[in-house]
This record gives sequence, C-alpha cells and structure tokens, in this order.
Amino acid sequence: MTPMPRPAGPPPGAGGTVLVVRSDNAGDVLLAGPAVRAVAAAARRVVLLAGPRGRAAAELLPGADRVVEWCAPWIDPAPPAVTGEHLDLLDAEVRAAAPDAALILTSFHQSPLPMALLLRRAGVPWIGAISEDYPGSLLDLRHRVEGEGDVPEPERMLGLARAAGYALPAGDDGRLAVRGPLPGTAALTGPPGYVVVHPGASVPARALPPQRCAEAVAALAAAGHRVVVTGAASERELTARVAGGAAVDLGGATSLAGLASVLDRASAVVVGNTGPAHLAAAVGTPVVSLFAPVVPADRWAPYGVRRVLLGDQRAPCRGTRATTCPVPGHPCLASIGAEEIVAAVAGLIEEEAA
Repeated sequence: MTPMPRPAGPPPGAGGTVLVVRSDNAGDVLLAGPAVRAVAAAARRVVLLAGPRGRAAAELLPGADRVVEWCAPWIDPAPPAVTGEHLDLLDAEVRAAAPDAALILTSFHQSPLPMALLLRRAGVPWIGAISEDYPGSLLDLRHRVEGEGDVPEPERMLGLARAAGYALPAGDDGRLAVRGPLPGTAALTGPPGYVVVHPGASVPARALPPQRCAEAVAALAAAGHRVVVTGAASERELTARVAGGAAVDLGGATSLAGLASVLDRASAVVVGNTGPAHLAAAVGTPVVSLFAPVVPADRWAPYGVRRVLLGDQRAPCRGTRATTCPVPGHPCLASIGAEEIVAAVAGLIEEEAA
C-alpha cells in the first residue's frame, strides 16, 4: 500500500506551543529575532532551541518563553560525537516541551533536514523549514525563497514564519531587538557618547588585522572621541593591544547582555562581520561595518540600522565562505585606513545629530 504524503500548509490550530530552532552563533540567533516575534504573536508559548554558541543571544530575544540548548553536530565548528546519548538529550527536551509545531530556521547554506528527522523522532507533529533538498515526509511546509541571493537573513527567516501563518503584530517594524532592561554599565564606560571598537571576530577572515584596529583606535582618540574596546574573555590580549593607552579596555568584562548595554549607550560601533555587529543593530546603534566579502553583505551586513560598509566587496575572496583569508595580506580589510574609519564614524554621528 502506498503511504499517504504528509499534508502541506500551515500548522494546525493556533495558540499552542511552537518550537523555533536556530542553531549556530550569537549573531545568527539575533538575526532570527523578527521571526521569533512573529511566532510569539500567535503562539501560546515559544520554546527556542539554540546551540551553546547562541544560547546567550537566545536569552535576549523578545518572544522566547524558554530556551533549550543542544549542540547540533552538523553545524557547530567543534561538533560533539554523534552518539545515542547525545541524540537522546534532544529527544527528551523536545518531548518535555511537547510542541504542537516547529519551525527550523537556517542560513542559506544549511540543511534543515537532519534536525527535522530528529524532531520527527521526538514526536513533533508539524514541521516547517526552507529546504532546497527533497524532504520526503520530514517537512509539512517546504518553503522556497524567491530572489535567494539578495534576501537579508532576517527577512529570509521571517518569510518562513509568514509562510507558516505567523505574522509580526501591528507596530512591529521587523528590526532586530533585545529584551530589556539591560544591565547598567556606566561604571565601566563612563557617560554615553563614546565610540566602541570591537576588534575580534568568530573567524580570522572577518577580522581587521590587530595593528589596523590599534591605528583606528588611536586615530579616533586623536579626533576627540572617547573610545571603548570590547571583546570576549578569550580576546583579552587582543583588546589590550588594540586599546593601548588610548581607550578603555573592556575585554572579558561583560556578559552578552552587558555588551548590549555598552553598545546601546555608544554613538557608533566599529566592528567586523560578527555577533556584536548584529547586537549593535538590535539596540539601534549605528555601525561602521568592516565587512570581508567571504559572505555576501546583502545577507549579513547589520540589518535595519544606519551603517557604513567598509572593505573591498570585489576582492578575490568574495563568496568563498573562507574562515582564514585565502589571499596573502588579507587585502579586503587590511586596505581600510584609520582615516576612513574616523570619517565613517564622524558621518554617522553627524547624521544622528541632524
């Protein structure tokens, strides 16, 4: 007997529990924020499934009632072994949440099907995702994206939510956002109005060389700006080098929520294509984006906020998705001069004041 195909279309009913999946890094989770809010507008409860690198960002998203952490072996750069025990951890969490439906949010280069298979195993009755690959019985909604190459990641994920019947509520402009109140950080930074320089990035190909960062900090200070340098605890040596004697060094001094507060009170943020760029966008602070073209700026540049994009977007590394620059000298970013950064910061601040 030929099995009947699973019905396509929106999830059955409304007001139930919806599991929203967004694995990967903090920035990826922040970009999923508009889609999460759209689901939350109709669901009784939203459970957000994130990986260990995105957990802190997931905790900041408005609309998420609960966050579950599980490391996806096909996504994390330091993947755990695929064992029955590891898979059973996810199974137990999903069964405990008992979702009525699930949306799997992915980037354009990721497949939702491994997660869909595990969610089916855990008894999720309805699953939607964007998938180029044939999903068989794994998906109830297989969404396709028109104009895939030009769609910013937040809009791509929000499009899936809309296709599943979840729309942003009236008055929600679809920009990135974080949950408040944010912790106080004035004791670390002094009064608002400083410029933040964040020199680190998740991969070397997306980072401005440290010496260039240090030159930019010195030039910003010489131009009369108070400068704050931020970074993770693992980047303390880098932030100390970049700050020198010209800036406040906050390397390792804040949580992600604390960093959001620091960025919120800044006049502008100078940062590469990394999570804090999206965090700055989420608090509405203008961004000087030092953007390496290893991935497309149309998809990944800071979203919904005033920005200046610096970096050679036609460099030979364009579209390679390289983690380490394949071109000697890292010219796409190393060619950015301190004076360009100072001018970009000044332009953003003047535009804000106008």
